[in-house]
Amino acid sequence: MTHAEVSHFAQTWGLVFLVVMFATGVIYALWPSNKHKFDAAARLPLEDDAANKEK
Repeated sequence: MTHAEVSHFAQTWGLVFLVVMFATGVIYALWPSNKHKFDAAARLPLEDDAANKEK
């Protein structure tokens, strides 16, 4: 394989791979069953540290 062939392959399939990974991340973030996990993570900075240590 020449450098041009490898470069073309990497550009084409690299783009496909990145688009699939991006779509997977968006689907994971918007999946309804994950809402509770993300809501809990969003509240973490607002919770009192003393209350967390007692648990």
